[in-house]
Formats: sequence, C-alpha cells, structure tokens
Amino acid sequence: MTDRPDLSNLPSYRQPRSVFSARKFALMASVVAGLGAAVYGFGPSTSPADLFSSPAHAQVNNEVRKVERPIGFADIVERVKPSVISVKVNIKEKTASNDDGDDSSSPFQPGSPMERFFRRFGGPDGFPPGMKGGRGRVVQGQGSGFFISPDGFAVTNNHVVDGADKVEVTTDDGKTYTAKVIGTDQRTDLALIKVEGSSNFPFAKLADAKPRIGDWVLAVGNPFGLGGTVTAGIVSASGRDIGNGPYDDFIQIDAPVNKGNSGGPAFDTNGEVMGVNTAIYSPSGGSVGIAFSIPASTVKSVVAQLKDKGSVSRGWIGVQIQPVTSDIADSLGMKKAEGALVAEPQANGPAAKAGIESGDVITSVNGESVKDARELARTIGGMAPGATVKLNVLHKGQDKVVNLTLGQLPNTVEAKADNDNDSGKGATKGTDVPKLGMTVAPANSVAGAGKEGVVVTEVDPKSAAAERGFKEGDVILEVGGKSVATAGEVRDAINTARTENKNSVLMRVKSGGQSRFVAVPLAKG
Repeated sequence: MTDRPDLSNLPSYRQPRSVFSARKFALMASVVAGLGAAVYGFGPSTSPADLFSSPAHAQVNNEVRKVERPIGFADIVERVKPSVISVKVNIKEKTASNDDGDDSSSPFQPGSPMERFFRRFGGPDGFPPGMKGGRGRVVQGQGSGFFISPDGFAVTNNHVVDGADKVEVTTDDGKTYTAKVIGTDQRTDLALIKVEGSSNFPFAKLADAKPRIGDWVLAVGNPFGLGGTVTAGIVSASGRDIGNGPYDDFIQIDAPVNKGNSGGPAFDTNGEVMGVNTAIYSPSGGSVGIAFSIPASTVKSVVAQLKDKGSVSRGWIGVQIQPVTSDIADSLGMKKAEGALVAEPQANGPAAKAGIESGDVITSVNGESVKDARELARTIGGMAPGATVKLNVLHKGQDKVVNLTLGQLPNTVEAKADNDNDSGKGATKGTDVPKLGMTVAPANSVAGAGKEGVVVTEVDPKSAAAERGFKEGDVILEVGGKSVATAGEVRDAINTARTENKNSVLMRVKSGGQSRFVAVPLAKG
C-alpha cells in the first residue's frame, strides 16, 4: 500500500474537523474510488477516473465485457426465412363496392361470420381494401405463404387465392413462379397451392407441439407488399373464437402482423410453424398487437385432405348445438356448465336416427369429455364420414350411451331464415306472462308463426326476457321440458319450476328458422 500524499501545503487544503474520524475518512475514500471504477468501466480511456484505476478494477471491467448479451432471433430467421413466399393474385371482372356498401370482391358469403369479421376488423392481406379495382378491371391482391415440401407445395389463406385467375409467388431470393391452386377450405380459411419450377425448394415443418401462452413467436411475411419482413412477439392467448364458424380455435399472437401477412407462417423458437396468420384485430387498419393464427394441428389435417382430393370432408351428426351456460346447467340440474346442448336434431340426420332429442346434452365422444359446443364441433369435424362414434348423453336427467355412424357435413348451410315469420306484426296482442316481461299468443292464431308453440307478440325492453334476447316474432316451443301451446301452459310450467325451487326455467325458442335454448331467471315472490 502506498503512503498517503501530503496535501497540507495546498492552498485549498484545511485540516479535517475532529468529528471526521479516520474510519469515516477511509469510508468516503472507498466510495469515491468505487465511483471512479464505475466511470472507468464505461467511460473513455482518457477519463480522469484513470486516477483510481488498479489491476482489481481492470479485472471487474473485463468481467463486465464477458457478460452474455440478450439472445436474438437472427440464427432462426436465417434458417426459416427462405421457406416463406410472397403471393400475388389477379382476379378478372370484379366489381368494386357499390353505394349500398356491397363489396363483391369479398371471398366470403355476404353476411357470413368471416365476412362480418373482416369487414369490421380487417384482414392482414389487405382485404377488403387491399383488393383494388372496378367493374371490368383486374383486381390485384397480395398475401403470404410458405413451402411445406421441397417439390413446391405451399400453404396460404383461402381468402388470398379464392377466385384468382392467376397466382404468382416470389421466393426469398427474388425469383417469381406461377402457382396452381390445388384446393381450398373456406371453413378454416386455408389453401394449398403448387409451385412448379424446382424440386428443391426450402420448406418449413409444421410443429407437433401446441404452443404455450407466453412462448416466443416470429411472424414472417409480405406486409404492405414489402416482402421478407420478420416481426417478433409472444403467444398471447389460445382457443380464440372470432366468429368464423364452429371450427374456430385460433392462436392469438402479439407479433406485429399487417396487411399482406395473411397466409404467412408464425414460427416458434425451434424454427417450426406453430400457425398460419389469417386475421388481425385492427380498428385502424394496421397492427395494434392482436393477430390470429390457425394452429398447426388444424393445418396438417386440412392440407392432407386438400393434397389428396382437393377438398375437405368432415364428420357430421346433424344437430344444432349451443353452449351450456351456468343458468342452463342449473335448469337441467347439472353440477357443471360443460358439454354441448342439442337445440334441435336435424330431420333424418345421424343423431335423430340414433334417438338424440332436443334438450339432450352431449358430454363426451369416445370417452373424451366435451368441454363446450365448439369442442364437440371440432372433434366431430375432425373425424372421417362413416366412422362410428360413442356419445355419452344426458337425457332428461339420466346418463345414456348412444352409438352412431357419422355422416358427411354438407357443403352448404341448410338452415335459412324464415322470411314469412312476421308473426308479431298485425297480430293479436296476446296474453301477458307475469314477471317475464312479455306477452304471448298461440302460434296457430298468428299468420306465419306455424302450428306449434306460442309466439312472442311483445317484449318489455327492461325485462328479463329482453335481457335474454327475446324479440317479437320468436316462437316458444317448450318451457321446462314441456311443450306449450297457450299462455296458460307457459304460466303453469313456470310455476312448476318455482315449486321445484329452480332459479331459472329453460325454454326452447325458435327464431329466424333456428332453435335454441334460453334459461330465463325466475323472479321470486
């Protein structure tokens, strides 16, 4: 240790006060030395802090430089990016939106759930604003995709290529190829295309494992036509239903996805495709941190059928189903709000032939529990037509097992709105149902209401019935499991439910040509 320098001859030096002990002075000196080391570690080499440097301080500085930097995604991107393609489509003779707001360039049926979702929130391929053109012109759209095999098979979205007269893809190295649409599936918004010109395309692998919430995700695609763009985020949710249909099971991610990313892959940190980006929630038209991807498990199943026969066949049991809410579970005497409630079996369908009735709750398929109605639809839809399945059903409070053979899901939706159902208008006022806030009349006394049940002729907007979605013209077919034809029978069924100390009564209601169950809370007293 060196001797302390003599500072007493300096003009600015004054003897320390006696209150400063040698120990305190030493402590202050060590603090100053520590500050000097900090400056030395991160400042220029010519800093005055060099006065405080020592071999020990230099060692600390060296250790700081050895600290591992945050890990980036460059290695993963370098490996997977060549498998991603930009997709460009030309569609002839499209009509631009007219004054009524009809967008005929939409690849979805007018009024369908997917069409409404895209019209409200937007698609990352630029639909509908990304498709531009007018009557007699060529409409151009852009999206993304990725190779799944070296011989040129690639995946993209159905709404990117649907109705296209010409499809071109551009690879990561800038080469352009013509592609052929092999098959599409509107229900899952997936399409399989084939690119000719090489048998050695770089391709991506679809992941086997389901991603966990919080996992890293990389989105690669063609946002705004820029091509080859990579963004990163995490899986923010799973099992999302965006109103596309009964097979919705989207992965929600927060990696920035914009117009033109549709059909592009979402990679995990293993470099495998966890999902196919298909839609964004975007009131502004750009990324706000919420995007939706089709899970790899769904992509595998759909693509295999598209490659084999160009279309997708799904199992079908022929029932209208709805979720079991807590109110419905209470009305049925169930302990848990699980399973799928059969609103109505379709005539001559597999379920009707097997004895399944309205009000039955399907609780499991082949021994696997059914969480809700969407899970039942996905499970049955994932099976092949002709397969035999065992259903566990809760029927009038009793468990029973039903075996049936699956039919094939029709390509068109059979249920249609009843356009003649103007039952409430110009009809008799009906009879008041106390404490529910609505009046009803026998259906056979109201033109267009049919012969069964009672028709709702008036609903108090502040009533329990209004809160549950009842509206003028709805037809109540059953109350508490019993068919009703008069207002008196409705009152009797409600009184019976009260006597049994139930908190709500279950009603089967026909509205717009479709049936559903509604649990209506019972007022006390």
